[in-house]
Amino acid sequence: MMEHVRAAIVGSTGYGGVELIRVLLGHPAVTITSVISSSSAGAPISEGFPHLNSIMHDSLDAVDIPLIASKADVVFLATPAGVAAKLAPQMLDAGLKVIDLSGDFRLKTPEIYTQWYKREGASQEDLDKAVFGLCEIYGEQVPGKEFISNPGCYPTATLLGLVPAVKAGWIDPSTIIVDAKSGISGGGRGLGLGFHYAEANENFSAYKLNRHQHIPEIEQVLSDAAGREVIITFSTHLVPMTRGIMATCYAQLNGKHDTREFIEMYRNFYEGRRFVRIREEGKWPATKEVWGSNYCDIGFAVDERTNRVTVVSVIDNVMKGAAGQAVQNLNLMLGWDETTGLQLTPVYP
Repeated sequence: MMEHVRAAIVGSTGYGGVELIRVLLGHPAVTITSVISSSSAGAPISEGFPHLNSIMHDSLDAVDIPLIASKADVVFLATPAGVAAKLAPQMLDAGLKVIDLSGDFRLKTPEIYTQWYKREGASQEDLDKAVFGLCEIYGEQVPGKEFISNPGCYPTATLLGLVPAVKAGWIDPSTIIVDAKSGISGGGRGLGLGFHYAEANENFSAYKLNRHQHIPEIEQVLSDAAGREVIITFSTHLVPMTRGIMATCYAQLNGKHDTREFIEMYRNFYEGRRFVRIREEGKWPATKEVWGSNYCDIGFAVDERTNRVTVVSVIDNVMKGAAGQAVQNLNLMLGWDETTGLQLTPVYP
């Protein structure tokens, strides 16, 4: 029998928070006991999200840590940068398990966080408590832990596409270039000029070139995989679609490996990890093929003329890049099958 747990979601009025509601409502061993928003406390959750009418009747709670601890066993922090750094330590002290979807605990030192996020970060002591929950790479570190830092959306797609090749020594990490594209939901629900319909529709734009806050997160994991410092070129683009991330990764090969060898090696690396799907030779994934699911699909093309490989990795940024992976981490944390509550077929078309 699975232990039944009570879950609270802080930041329930954002896209990550409301996606957690969708997933957890279908989880056989989780009951949502509190949905929390500091800005909309007291209002019914369905007021801001009418699609929850007749499905969820809860009113939004304020951020009250003793109250949350009395109602929940685990709390998901789907909050903006800087908020979790203050809340997570207090929630851990209150006896709650914490899964943080923000970037506040992903980087290993406060100085790097401050450099990239332009704000003061969590203390070194608190950073050391968090396990980086990239499930297919560090999942064995998650069971039994109290505090998980959920990876970012761009890092999830990029790292699942690159780590096996870096670990195997098949590519030169110093040559990695990542051309990444995201749907508009990646910017959150807050208003911004670049996300207005007239600005984003029929438009394709680059942003935060060479300064995206996910760069050090990606480099941190790639450096761990390579056993030495890795610095990459990482470019981000906004695509006029709601969901989805495509990370197209380029690197110079060490030695000679063809596309079929990459496919076989990656299938062996991810054997038993049911949320990573490796494509056949000559077939590359599209964002629509993982929409609404926790899958990451990966395809390859080795160019024998240039001796470079192109790795194409796609995820749904709100699912595998946020809420889906957070629930996957919950499953691993509690010793459950990692697919529990997540066996959602992608929505198509």
